[in-house]
Amino acid sequence: MSNRKQIVLGAYFPGVNHDTVWSDPASGSHIAWESFEHWARTAERGRLDLLFLAEGLRLRTRGGEIFDQDVVGRPDTFTVLAALAAVTEHIGLAGTINSTFNEPYELARKFATLDILSGGRAAWNVVTSSDAPTGENFRRGAYLGHHQRYERAGETLAAVRALWDSWGSDAVVADPASGTFLRDGHVGDFAVAGNQFDIAGRFTTPRSPQGHPVVLQAGESPAGRDFAAASADAIFSRYQKFDEARAFYDDVKARVRKAGRDPDEVRILPSAGVVLGDTDAEARERHAHIHDRQVDPWTSIVLAEMVWNRDLSGYDPDGPLPDVEPTPEAPTWIEGRAPLTQDAHATVAAWRELAQAHGYSLRETVKHVFDRAVFVGTPEHVADEIDRYVQNDASDGFILGSHVSPSGLDEVVDRVVPILQERGVFRTDYTPGATLRENLGLAHPSRFGERRAAVAS
Repeated sequence: MSNRKQIVLGAYFPGVNHDTVWSDPASGSHIAWESFEHWARTAERGRLDLLFLAEGLRLRTRGGEIFDQDVVGRPDTFTVLAALAAVTEHIGLAGTINSTFNEPYELARKFATLDILSGGRAAWNVVTSSDAPTGENFRRGAYLGHHQRYERAGETLAAVRALWDSWGSDAVVADPASGTFLRDGHVGDFAVAGNQFDIAGRFTTPRSPQGHPVVLQAGESPAGRDFAAASADAIFSRYQKFDEARAFYDDVKARVRKAGRDPDEVRILPSAGVVLGDTDAEARERHAHIHDRQVDPWTSIVLAEMVWNRDLSGYDPDGPLPDVEPTPEAPTWIEGRAPLTQDAHATVAAWRELAQAHGYSLRETVKHVFDRAVFVGTPEHVADEIDRYVQNDASDGFILGSHVSPSGLDEVVDRVVPILQERGVFRTDYTPGATLRENLGLAHPSRFGERRAAVAS
């Protein structure tokens, strides 16, 4: 068993969207402390690697009005993760924070602080923003073009790492005998200049337990994949079908190697929904029921509108696909969410081909496209599939979600995780005192001088 890859497992907290069923009697609040606490304690009970919080910076609208099928309205990420650090001991705490609308100094200070308070468990999922409506909430008042937002993301991350490195691990002496507290008078000095930033000063936060909190990224475009390959410790992927996941894995690992990094130092983690049953037939029936509620008739129209970029409310969701063409050049109909595709015409053509081949209605087509339940079956079958993906290099693990929160993870922890533990591919306990970076099998970042020399070169 020693040569088998160890599986990485995380859990994301679902909001209200087409992946969840907020009206399910089992679903609790998406913003109450009790929900976050239950979710975190369950994940740690299952010995999972990390918790993953998404974040939206604008409520999503359709034709200028908020729609309740896809609402992101939850408390501030840093506040929630800091609170969870107090009720957990080992599990990683990953927050999705936007690099387009945040400044490097603030980001570096908040993540270093979270890493210190949690004993080395902080992680940053670096995302960018491509939509103008989100920019309206900020002083910037607009948004960056595609190439500029990755330029800013790259410079932001480089600046944040320079700030983290401005304190050496031996900077604090705290020697009462000599009266020396700091090793020298230049601790925290930094200067970063580029196209996006020109900043210099003194960083206030000492080096945190991980040195650098773990960095995650979720790039899909070629530019996004290159950014992730050059910069991330782990990559969050939406590619869930085995062949697609394997192709993404191979592509990104090759980009990591091309960037001069060791591919074994980057973890690739697709998201995955799980539906369990005592038999495969029961699981499939349960999944069909859940998915029918996830993509109800109105939600299917809204999701199709994200591709067509136009009002489709006059179409019957149980009828054929709209006979009109998409209008990607028109003002955005669904705002506050990144577009589903960069080529709406190609997507519509693919949807029409799928519908014709299977006799699907509009809603059936949308349900097929947006089926996020990757693993459906008995606990043994789901454990088999998770292990198959990892051992055959389609992923290094998964970020697990559920259609209900906060209790949706309980079943996986109670019924699937023990099987993976029995097979020797998932930990039975945490290593005492280990940081998130160590739990993920990632190397400690370079020491202060080595990193600064690398940046300077």
